[in-house]
Amino acid sequence: MGFLMDGLDAEEYDRTYSDKQLARRIMSYFRPQARKMLLAAGAIFLTAMLDTTLPIFISYSLDLLQQDVSTPRLVIIAVILALIASLSWVFNALRQWQSSQAIGNVVLKLREDACDAVLSRDLSFYDTFASGKVVSRVTSDTQLFAQVMVLTMDLLSRFLLVIFLISYLFTVNMQLTLILLLLAPFIIAAALGFRAIARFTVTQTRRINATVNSHIQETISGISVAKTFRQEPAIYAEFKDVNEQSRYINLRNRYVFSSIFPILNIMAGIGTAALVYFGGLNVRAGTMTPGEWFLFIQGIILFWFPLTSIASFWSQFQLGLAAGERVFALIDAEAKVVQSDSLQLSQVRGEIRFANVDFSYNEGEPVLQNFNLTIRPGETLALVGHTGSGKSSIAKLIARFYEFQDGQILIDGVDIRHLDLASYRSQLGIVTQTPFLFDGTVMENIRYGRPEASDEEVIRVAQQVGGGDWIASLPNGLHSEVGERGGSLSQGQRQIVALARVLLQNPAIFILDEATASIDPLTETLIQEGLDLVLHNQTSIVIAHRLSTVKNADRIIVLRKGEIIEEGTHATLIARGGHYAELYNAYFRHQSLDYIENAGRFAA
Repeated sequence: MGFLMDGLDAEEYDRTYSDKQLARRIMSYFRPQARKMLLAAGAIFLTAMLDTTLPIFISYSLDLLQQDVSTPRLVIIAVILALIASLSWVFNALRQWQSSQAIGNVVLKLREDACDAVLSRDLSFYDTFASGKVVSRVTSDTQLFAQVMVLTMDLLSRFLLVIFLISYLFTVNMQLTLILLLLAPFIIAAALGFRAIARFTVTQTRRINATVNSHIQETISGISVAKTFRQEPAIYAEFKDVNEQSRYINLRNRYVFSSIFPILNIMAGIGTAALVYFGGLNVRAGTMTPGEWFLFIQGIILFWFPLTSIASFWSQFQLGLAAGERVFALIDAEAKVVQSDSLQLSQVRGEIRFANVDFSYNEGEPVLQNFNLTIRPGETLALVGHTGSGKSSIAKLIARFYEFQDGQILIDGVDIRHLDLASYRSQLGIVTQTPFLFDGTVMENIRYGRPEASDEEVIRVAQQVGGGDWIASLPNGLHSEVGERGGSLSQGQRQIVALARVLLQNPAIFILDEATASIDPLTETLIQEGLDLVLHNQTSIVIAHRLSTVKNADRIIVLRKGEIIEEGTHATLIARGGHYAELYNAYFRHQSLDYIENAGRFAA
């Protein structure tokens, strides 16, 4: 069954926190809720006192009723019992209200911190760790943390009830009270013995649940590809394996936690039998009244259930600790992209310089080594080369999505590591081969980079791409819903929306990462018109497989295995007959000027 544990290792960023560290971290979240927690604590105290008073008063009433069973006395006893029970309910409701608000606020802040951590992680984090597992920490683990905090408040109330009840029982009969307490250490020891296995089991349970979530999310995200390649049976088979793994681990988790209560109940049963026997002897001997004996029998229920709950608390608390540990590990994950300052450039001219840059995604697998390149302000630079030559890596480094290992990248003469990233990236415009659109309207997606832009500005920018003719093809114009990930639009329409989004942003540095590689010539013609607007007087880095976006570049850089092997204009490189000419003959030749012009005439 070893395969059932495969894939459940801790993530690279996971940490092991001691119970003390986790408790201290949890308390830091509860500190702002001190007033609510004090009110809840007061309500817990009063509820525990009233819950203790109830069986004591019943015991006292039983002895009184042996002397007088008149109706008035019965009415008085019933009214007092109803009053005690009602007050207990009121204070318990107050406790629930205050504690629920406090715990709700804590979970709200915890999820906000977790979400902020998710947004703060650099792209390399998501290259390594499945998004579904990250989502599970933000949602499922924080919810489980809340549930355990509610359990903690309940146990505090029961703990006080035990303290009050034992204190009173000592005044009634010390011998029976000691019998009651005799098995308590054994019960607590048995429960605490579950701690290590419980923590391990719960952590594995949380990991497998995250794995299931990640698998389902990936399946749904790629369902169109799966159906295209008719891989539904294979995906279902994979899911069955993951689901079987989840079933086994969750069953083991239930076995661990369900096995503790029978053990505790056996011990409690032994104690109950002892109390019944020795209590009966005391009543027969006249050293204890029947009411007091009833109080001890009733006290068994009030004492053993809270005690078993308290004893098993540490095992149950592992759920919250494991969940909290996973959430805090996400929050505390160290960023790989680290800024040493937060300088803001008042106006970005767009000069970019790579100086002896070394970069690799994985240690020992260099992508760029001692790389040098200068891009002049306002220059349109095209990067070409085979897959894996480093084209997209250069663009990602300019966007500061990844950390480079050595050298410098300078923006207008300032080290990119010294810049305020939010301010710097507001001057970047990026269009990728498969642009991501958020669920909403076309207008909302164009406005995404500039939420404050007016409708008139959005319309004006949209009409700049292809004269706005593409808008007429949308069912409701710019108010058309794009669907999840832009699924309601064609690939070309999504690309146009992404380009319009960049046009509205009007960035100083523009990165076009193979944005026209997957669209038809008609749409490319429309996009090319928009590109002419973007590329004019702006620093532009073009990574392209289409001749139309390469041939007009001010300079073309030819890359091979992270090294610049050629540079120049389209004409000079073709005349040179080197690697670029080979690429042109292999990939670009069919995209001749005549082909593009014919496509443009057809579009007109």
